[in-house]
Amino acid sequence: MTNNTIKHLGIVENIQGSHLSVRIVQTSACAACSAKGHCSSADSKDKIIDIIDTAASSYQVGEKVMVVGETSMGMMAVVLAFVLPFVLLIFSLFLLMAWIENELYAALLSLAVLIPYYFVLWLNKTQLKQQFSFTIKPINN
Repeated sequence: MTNNTIKHLGIVENIQGSHLSVRIVQTSACAACSAKGHCSSADSKDKIIDIIDTAASSYQVGEKVMVVGETSMGMMAVVLAFVLPFVLLIFSLFLLMAWIENELYAALLSLAVLIPYYFVLWLNKTQLKQQFSFTIKPINN
């Protein structure tokens, strides 16, 4: 059986109505290594995750919680942010190189094709925010 959830330990930073801001520490795979002090590739970053929860008043600032998301959200984010733009870029590059003799212009125009793509993503950010929503669960000590 596969696990279809992504879990991160977080700390509630701010509560405003049903809106919570939770800070998680995102670490690379080698950040837990015992040799990380001698290696420059080990890194960790704090991220603030916005969560809408009707039971937000039951949490307190500073409380440790578990932030839960579905792995399908991560896969969809990768597709929208990397795979589709790459396919669009390559397709438009080959198409424009067939129409335009100058490779430089074809390359610049194929890069320019990404501008409307990301603009459409930006216009749909409220729908995407609803689709990419996280939930939280209290940690019972």
